[in-house]
Amino acid sequence: MTGRVIIDLFTTLDGVAQAPGGAEEDTRDGFPYGGWQAGYPSAAVGASVTKGMETLDALLLGRRTYDIFAGYWPHHTTGPEGFIGQLFDRVPKYVASRDADIQLDWQGSTRIGADLASEIAALREKHQDVHVIGSIDLVQTLLAEQLYDELQLWVYPVVLGQGRKVFPDGAAPSNMRLLSADSGDGGTLSLRYAPVPGEVRTGTMGS
Repeated sequence: MTGRVIIDLFTTLDGVAQAPGGAEEDTRDGFPYGGWQAGYPSAAVGASVTKGMETLDALLLGRRTYDIFAGYWPHHTTGPEGFIGQLFDRVPKYVASRDADIQLDWQGSTRIGADLASEIAALREKHQDVHVIGSIDLVQTLLAEQLYDELQLWVYPVVLGQGRKVFPDGAAPSNMRLLSADSGDGGTLSLRYAPVPGEVRTGTMGS
């Protein structure tokens, strides 16, 4: 059975996915709202994230997110976050980068990126559930080229008005099919989509 590539993102109502978890996570372009997710604690989101990790057997990350994870998770394999830390430390980690000289010191890490489409096809043959977490630049490539099987968005009730978005101006037009929509605590929403091949159709309503 062919495996899946699942994109996991925390976003605001206006689609910002930059630096949800910490002030210094991603300060590109002077982004001042790092850690915006912390103001909206949600047990439902936590449970949903944990459930998704039950079948996770590989990570696919962009270079920036990989560096953040590599600097954090190997040092958090015990305590409240121990389950996540042990899982991330154990599973294979694939890093999308065009830099052939990239240094990947975290155990189980491999660079991909020479031919992303064929490499992701190979990952689907090798793994059951490959999760892409954060990694906005990589995500935009996967969305544009439909190199994914599921987009999981946890949407928070906040508007920031700036920051790197999941779908910025100029994003490739595409169709999606809603798999599920669930409201959680703290005003959060869980939205799951699958890609639908084909061009976006236009017309006039009612005609």
